[in-house]
Amino acid sequence: MVKIKASRSYRAFQVANAVILMGVVVVTLFPFVNIVARSFSGERYVRSGEVNLLPKGFNLTTYETVMSDPMFWTNYRNTVVYTVVATAIAMVLTTCYAYVLSKKHIKGRGLLVGIAVFTMFFNGGLIPNYVLVSGLGLRNTIWAIVLPNAISVFNLLVMKAFFESLPEELEEAAAVDGLNTYGTLARIVLPLSKAVLATMILFYAVTYWNSWFSAFLYMDRSELFPVTVYLRNLIAGATSGTDQSASSDTSLQVAANIKAVTIVLTCLPIMLVYPFIQRYFVRGVMLGAVKG
Repeated sequence: MVKIKASRSYRAFQVANAVILMGVVVVTLFPFVNIVARSFSGERYVRSGEVNLLPKGFNLTTYETVMSDPMFWTNYRNTVVYTVVATAIAMVLTTCYAYVLSKKHIKGRGLLVGIAVFTMFFNGGLIPNYVLVSGLGLRNTIWAIVLPNAISVFNLLVMKAFFESLPEELEEAAAVDGLNTYGTLARIVLPLSKAVLATMILFYAVTYWNSWFSAFLYMDRSELFPVTVYLRNLIAGATSGTDQSASSDTSLQVAANIKAVTIVLTCLPIMLVYPFIQRYFVRGVMLGAVKG
C-alpha cells in the first residue's frame, strides 16, 4: 500500500478545521453545562451570577421540591404516554403518505404533494383550530395533542425523497415473487429504511416531548397535563412568589434555579435516548435529502 503524504496546505486546513470545530463545540456546550451547574447551586450564588461551569453552594432543594410532588410523576407519565402514542401514529401516517407520494405513476400525485406543501405555509389559525378541536369533543383527551400535528410536512418530504432513492428493481422483484403493495412496504422497503425511520422517530419524539402549548390550550385538568406544562406552571408560581417579602428560604431557592432544573428534567430523557439512535441520525437525513 502506497501512503500519500498530505500537503502542507491540507495539514493547515485540518488544523484550522479542528480548531474551528472545537470552538463550535465549546460555544454549544457551555450554556448547557452552565444550566446544569446552576440547577445544583445555592440561591445566593445563582442570583449573584457567580456560577459558571461548576456548582457553587451545592443544593438539591429545588430537585427535592419538584420530585417529591406526586403530580410531577403523574404529569411525567402523561408525557411518556403522549409522546409514545403520538410518535407511533405520526410515523404510521407519515410513512404511508410518503410511500404513496414516492410513486410517480400514481394518479393525482401532484395534487397530494400540493396539499401537503400548502399546509406548510397556510393554516386555519389559533381560534379556528380551537373551535374545531372543541367541536369534535377532543378537549381534555390525548387526541387533542396527537391528531392536530400528526404529520410534519418536512418529515414527509424527507421520507418521500428517501423512498424515491430506493431502486425500483427491488419492488419489481417483490411483485414477481407475489408480494402485494403492503407486503412490499413491510418486508422490503421498511427494513431498508431503518436510518430514515430512526431519524423521523427522533424528530417526532423530541417535538412531542417538548410540546406544551397544545396541552395548555386544550386541557384544563392538571392530572392530564404533560410535565412541560407542570414545570411551566411551577416557574410561573416561583416567579410570582419572589415578589412576596415573606418568602421562605425554600421558596427563594426554588425561585432562583427553577428554570435551570426545569431544563435539565425536560432534556434528560431525550439525552439518554439519543446515543442509541445517533448512528442512524446523519445517515438518515442525508439519504433522504440527497439523490445520486
